[in-house]
Amino acid sequence: MALQISATNPEHPALLLELPWHLPLEEWPEEYLVPLPRGISRHVVRYARAGDEVIAVKELAERPALREYELLRDLDRLGIPAVDPLAVVTGRADAEDGPLESVLVTRHLGGSMPYRSMFETTMRPATMHRLMDALAVLLVRLHLAGFAWGDCSLSNTLFRRDAGAYAAYLVDAETGDLHAQLSSGQRDYDLDLARVNISGELLDLEASGALHPSVDPIEFGMEICARYGRLWEELTRTSVYPAGKYHYIERRIRRLNDLGFDVAEMQIEHAPNGDTVTFVPKVVDAGHHQRQLLRLTGLDTEENQARRLLNDLESWMATQDDYAPGDPLGARPEVLAHRWVRDVFRPTVRAVPLQMRGSMDPAEIYHELLEHRWYLSERAQHDIGLDTAVQDYITNILPQARETLQPSPSAD
Repeated sequence: MALQISATNPEHPALLLELPWHLPLEEWPEEYLVPLPRGISRHVVRYARAGDEVIAVKELAERPALREYELLRDLDRLGIPAVDPLAVVTGRADAEDGPLESVLVTRHLGGSMPYRSMFETTMRPATMHRLMDALAVLLVRLHLAGFAWGDCSLSNTLFRRDAGAYAAYLVDAETGDLHAQLSSGQRDYDLDLARVNISGELLDLEASGALHPSVDPIEFGMEICARYGRLWEELTRTSVYPAGKYHYIERRIRRLNDLGFDVAEMQIEHAPNGDTVTFVPKVVDAGHHQRQLLRLTGLDTEENQARRLLNDLESWMATQDDYAPGDPLGARPEVLAHRWVRDVFRPTVRAVPLQMRGSMDPAEIYHELLEHRWYLSERAQHDIGLDTAVQDYITNILPQARETLQPSPSAD
């Protein structure tokens, strides 16, 4: 069989052809390799250079190589943190025309480290807790997307420093399966595997003297279950709040944002007696809010501004008599969004005197007013309303900031 390279980018096959595919991966000359730390793997893995790219090359049978390649592409489309699939190379043969295993080629994740390299110097327990947080977030994101990992472990994960915390990336998808939705049993199976694998890996570190003496490997294995459970509950639970207590909804959204998740939409339903609302968050990809706000309202804002404005729009829509999601007789979201821009957003922004706005654009002004309303509502333990927040903001906040604000002639 002739050598075949299936790649995601048409430029990659030409670059990859320069590598010594006629040699087993273990025998590749040093001139092709990049000396980067490698984790433990059931397969032979090497880092090499292909043009300007640093790539990871993993040797395995053809069918699992093709399967993992497609799974990694699926995870990429879903926005899941995982290594980037570049190509699969099949039909390899040595100098005597003997068959060699296929290889999966992925892009090296810059700035990442396998867990064993991180333990070369004894890691403090506080840092290990952050690793568990990162791994729990990754596992939850996979499960929300319908991906059953089948072999969650520290060895199958790369870690990258992220503003004082860590971000975890899936490396090995070979044992995974993608479904429309996972059952509780599938999630529990993944979680139990994670507990056993992590405890075993930490026991190995303990035996080699690389584990902090205060760390109990079994307890840390259990910790992934507890952290996963808290995060899953926060992301998927249904909350019931008294009507008018919309700052409770805002508090919930803020907790989700702090955990690294965005809210795509809120399913808000009035109870028959009219005194409660039910709130279910849905998690989405980056940039969703910007696109959604532009589609609904025509407002072109930054992502964080869009997220804040959409949250307010969703809460406001729930108060409208003709808001009936799924009911063909109810007002369409676009109609309600137009009404919100006309009756809420623009009048609120215009209530702030032009000469006091400085360099803030309308979306930023509205965001600031919502933040102030949130602060006042939390202090008062009830929703104080937007009109009250606007007046207090103009009276007590803007005068203090006037010296730092630059006048701007722009209008809303």
